[in-house]
Amino acid sequence: MTLDLSDPLTLGGLIGGAGIVLLLGLILVMLTRLRDLTHTQAHLAGGLSALTEAQRRTEAQMGASLSDSATRTAETLGALQHRLQVIDAAQQKIEALSGDVLGLQDILQNKQTRGAFGEIQLHDLLAKALPPDAFTWQAQLSNGRRADCLVHMPDPPGPLVIDAKFPLEAWEALREEPDDKARVTAFRASVRTHIRAIAEKYILPGETAEGACLFLPSEAIYADLHAHHGEIVREGFAARVWIVSPTTCMATLNTLRAILKDHRMREQAGDIRRALAALGRDVELVVERAAKLETHFDQARRDVEGIATAAERAGKRAERLDTFDFEEEAPKPRLAPVIRRG
Repeated sequence: MTLDLSDPLTLGGLIGGAGIVLLLGLILVMLTRLRDLTHTQAHLAGGLSALTEAQRRTEAQMGASLSDSATRTAETLGALQHRLQVIDAAQQKIEALSGDVLGLQDILQNKQTRGAFGEIQLHDLLAKALPPDAFTWQAQLSNGRRADCLVHMPDPPGPLVIDAKFPLEAWEALREEPDDKARVTAFRASVRTHIRAIAEKYILPGETAEGACLFLPSEAIYADLHAHHGEIVREGFAARVWIVSPTTCMATLNTLRAILKDHRMREQAGDIRRALAALGRDVELVVERAAKLETHFDQARRDVEGIATAAERAGKRAERLDTFDFEEEAPKPRLAPVIRRG
């Protein structure tokens, strides 16, 4: 069969059928695309949900992390504040100590206050080691000199003078340059001057002991003196001036206290002997009265035995009266005394 394309009806029919096929094809394509879009939309919706869940978890984790960080930060800040308070308190103590050191330096720089510092230290040692009546502070001697301390020791050795000296300036200069011979000489001369002054002023024959003590209120100067300037110490021994530090002075004072105690006990030995004699007489009286009391006890024992014998006889007589037995017991025959002839 031959189609006549020149016929309008035939051509219209062909065009109409092709349009329908094309329309159906387009509809199928659109349905396929719509299905793909639906699948894509569902996939996108699932991805969005997962993304939302992941975001929620991330936000929760970030919140917890931020909370922990805030807590740790607060703890760290608290610890830091405490440490700052401790540091501040330490700083205040350091400042106070620095002020005390500066005050001590001011005291030691002045000769008068430096001497008072040594005297106060010596007085504290005396007050701790000796009874109040064992020493006199700032005692005036017969030559008009005034000693820092006079310990009332028995004779011998006699009253002992202890005087405080503090050669600080010469020693500090020597510490700056220990090898400087001029400073070594100046330091030794300063100590020699103190030794000579004590020997001339405070050792008085018949009034004080034959020696005296030079009190150095510094263990450092005392140690350096004995370690590097032994000849000065020996010169002090020769002049009967013994150099003591706070530690050795306390040991010396304890020895003096023992000597004073022993001396006072010897002074009171007569009173002790008299007290012992009176105690012996009291003991003798106690022994004598105990002997008399023993005699009284013996007599009382015999009286008690007699009372017991009489009570026994009275009991026997009461029994005979109870049985109407009035017969008296025959007296026991007495034996004639035996007369011995020589």
